Amino acid sequence: LDWWQADRYCEQHFAQLLFEPQDSEQGSFSKLLLSHHIRGSVWLKEKDSVLHKTKRRRGHTVPVLVFRDKTDTKYVKMLSDFPALPAVTACAHLQWDTRTQEIATVFSYAVPAFINEFQLRGFVDEEGFVRFALIVHGHHSPYLPVFRADGQWHHFCVTWQQENGTWAIYADGKRRASASGLCSVGSSAPQAIFGQGTFIIGQDQDSLGGTFRAKESFSGNITDLHIWQKVLSAEQIERVRSCWVLEQDLVFGWSSNALEVENTIQTVTTELLCPGPVEECRVLEVGSSGFSYASCLQTLPFICGYSKDAYWQLKRAQLESSHSLASRVNTLAVRTVIPDSFFTNEVQDMNLSVALDALDVLATVLREGEVPMLEASDLLAVLQLLKQVSDMEVQEGDELEMLEQLGQYYMEVTELILEEQNTGTWSSISQVIRGPMAVVELCNRMVSLLVPLLTPERTKIMIQHGNVGLHRVTMKNMWFGYSSLQRCLSRSGTSAVSQDMAASGGGQKYLSTTVGTAVISSALLSDYQEISTSVRYRLQHRVQVPARGCNFHVLSLFLLHISPDAGGMWSTAGCSVVMSLPDSTACFCNHTTNFAILLQVYEKQQRTTKEEFALQTLTFIGCGVSFCALIVTFILFLVVRVPKSERTTVHKNLIFALAAGEALLMFSELAKTSQVLCFMVTAFLHLFFMAAFSWMLVEGLLLWSKVVAVNMSEDRRMKFYYMTGWGLPVLIVGVTLATSFNKYVATNRCWLNVQTNVIWAFVGPVLFILAVNTLVLLRVVMVTVASAHRRSKMLTPNSSLENQIGTQIWAMAKPILVLLPVLGLTWVCGVLVHLSIIWAYVFIVLNSLQ
Repeated sequence: LDWWQADRYCEQHFAQLLFEPQDSEQGSFSKLLLSHHIRGSVWLKEKDSVLHKTKRRRGHTVPVLVFRDKTDTKYVKMLSDFPALPAVTACAHLQWDTRTQEIATVFSYAVPAFINEFQLRGFVDEEGFVRFALIVHGHHSPYLPVFRADGQWHHFCVTWQQENGTWAIYADGKRRASASGLCSVGSSAPQAIFGQGTFIIGQDQDSLGGTFRAKESFSGNITDLHIWQKVLSAEQIERVRSCWVLEQDLVFGWSSNALEVENTIQTVTTELLCPGPVEECRVLEVGSSGFSYASCLQTLPFICGYSKDAYWQLKRAQLESSHSLASRVNTLAVRTVIPDSFFTNEVQDMNLSVALDALDVLATVLREGEVPMLEASDLLAVLQLLKQVSDMEVQEGDELEMLEQLGQYYMEVTELILEEQNTGTWSSISQVIRGPMAVVELCNRMVSLLVPLLTPERTKIMIQHGNVGLHRVTMKNMWFGYSSLQRCLSRSGTSAVSQDMAASGGGQKYLSTTVGTAVISSALLSDYQEISTSVRYRLQHRVQVPARGCNFHVLSLFLLHISPDAGGMWSTAGCSVVMSLPDSTACFCNHTTNFAILLQVYEKQQRTTKEEFALQTLTFIGCGVSFCALIVTFILFLVVRVPKSERTTVHKNLIFALAAGEALLMFSELAKTSQVLCFMVTAFLHLFFMAAFSWMLVEGLLLWSKVVAVNMSEDRRMKFYYMTGWGLPVLIVGVTLATSFNKYVATNRCWLNVQTNVIWAFVGPVLFILAVNTLVLLRVVMVTVASAHRRSKMLTPNSSLENQIGTQIWAMAKPILVLLPVLGLTWVCGVLVHLSIIWAYVFIVLNSLQ
């Protein structure tokens, strides 16, 4: 099989394609393979790289021939001498004119001995498909559908070889038709296509190089036509489709200089978007014990590997199986839908009809409850069938009603195997399938099959059964209801993170971590391939808080996304909380994947209504008293005409900033009714309190300059103080508003949002200022104590030890009592508020006295 088929085969058997063996294992491993007569190259899977089958696209600029209408005059002749062709491949990009359903000749090759030597013809059928027919030596293949007549660019290749007259038609990288017998029948051996002929694009030659008829002419656009004197393999055709020219055995390469263009045909230059280069996959060279790379489209041997625990769980499930589900389903379907063994059954590529019948029967059996609780083998068999269906390729021409019905059955089966009674079964196969997130990934694949259901007339699809469903417009969205995955994920998925998260509870008693919302999946499609993009969404909380004899609440909301490849691991990478409410959380992620909200529940010693009222009242009174004292002090500075100095200037600025901040704080509750007013109050509160702390920092710097000699003039110092006291707060608030405008304000008060990183625009600078001022205070205390000690020795050299100790203590206490509020160090108590309500009262009282 090719690499993709091999990887899918192993996955459908609950195994993995063999990983690259370590250096010490290579020799013994090669011997093991040789003993089983396995030679040559063997597919490997690289641990540190992820292969995606999505085709990277690149631009390819080419000249295009434009055949506007069907006429008997427009043609293009190849200026090339053709040799005899025992085998041939012709490939081109084509844009078919959908206005007519008459037969059109894409190209014709004529020789003197035979006019219809090599020709490709087509027409649009009633179902909207372009049908091609190949003519060789006058022998005509049937018209078969190759691509939809949608006016888009399509790539095609036709191949023929002399031996048995074998031919094939490829379109957009897939073989659409093939057969043999397109050659002369009789005693004479099949002949090659004769050389030295005339090759015409867009017309059927009724005579050598001429006699064209309008009704058989081509209408549309064609470019990139290449011809080889051999049959290209499927891998080589994929490379040609990717706009890579294979030089070997090339008879004609597309070039404007090699064409004779009739003067009414327009030639334009366009850029085609071609699939990227064919990816290469890792292989082990058995015998040489070396590693190399080969095209992923080659067919090579491969080995599927199991972990020991997974293998023995599979064996145990198979040995303990009663085969009740398999027997019931197979009997009802009158064929083998669920095989007896996970290891030996051949996984066949399904078509739409077979998949629909299989899921119909399976859903019927599960729905009727004839198998009340799934055994481990039953669950694995269902998952194996779902894997096969999700890996199916939808063919053009498949009935869309059947496709939509398949989606309905798929979601129903998914919902039924996630029922509560199967929770224990999921746990019993935890080494084989790492949790029910495997179902999310399977549904994600299944949704991609439903692309043909989207049309210009039908832009939305909704398929739902119970708690599982999908809704698709441009994006692919799925949701798994709270009850579907809650129990399994809460058991396994959250245990690994609970202890780490419990540390953030801030002294509260940790209770549990639980999946508190539905699980959703989101992906954006472009040209049937998934591309990653940012996404913003809101999830409703569905957490069930345990009923105990005390109050509980959800203290912390942790945003996580779920990685199906890791079996349901949780991660916050690339995601952040935009807004959190008691009943929902809005989140932003810079990528698309599967998302849920993990809620951490704590026991909280909830404050009573009286305590809350007492704190609010005390805060209002304290702010009022402080505000009045600050205003009186400010007026005294102005009226009494205190001599102008650095200290009085710093005091006045600190008083003004504190007074403005506390005035806004007292009346901030009134601004909650208006969103705009609340935003403005928050911004000014941030500015004035930040300014207050900045001037407290200036107070500290001023003290330091008095204690430690600083070589700076007074004018320069004041400029620096003003830049620190007002410039720094304006800068911090401005940058915060510019970067976090939409998540700046908290949801239930006029203050900074504590659910995001915005709060650190205040807390971070405050902690820095408090740390600096603490160092200043320590330095001042040391200088004051040393000075008091020297003065005591000079003035009272014979004083007692008790007097000296008392003098030292007072020398230490005096600067601490005076400078603590001036330097803002009383705010340190705010860090301890969440530990006890007592600290809340202490904090309010101390800051009222500031």
